[in-house]
Amino acid sequence: MGAGRAERGRFGESRAAAFCKGTLKYQIIARNWRSKRDELDLICLDGKVLVFIEVRARDALAPVSGFHSVDGKKKKALQRASKSYLRQMQNKPKHFRFDIIAVALTEGQAAELRHYANVPLFSKHYHPAP
Repeated sequence: MGAGRAERGRFGESRAAAFCKGTLKYQIIARNWRSKRDELDLICLDGKVLVFIEVRARDALAPVSGFHSVDGKKKKALQRASKSYLRQMQNKPKHFRFDIIAVALTEGQAAELRHYANVPLFSKHYHPAP
């Protein structure tokens, strides 16, 4: 993959957004939503469930998969951003979750997407303040 990291990331996010909209039938609320230094790649609705999605586009031969590249430090940043998004909402959702979409890139071939739904990010006791 000769493309730079930012270009691979944009390509992966575009593929993931198309997958969410077309295959999963999610409604996309926001792309690349920022809160200070943190970012949420995709924010979607799966029915009435708000879904925060981290997209990881990596070379298919990378030693660490996109799913496993979301380490503890990244999860803390995603949790901060998600909580920030929830705080600014007027009508807080009853249910929300965190998903990862791993995009495996192979030169000359279609990207392979893997969707990991409901990845643990929040304490089971966390609820956004009304």
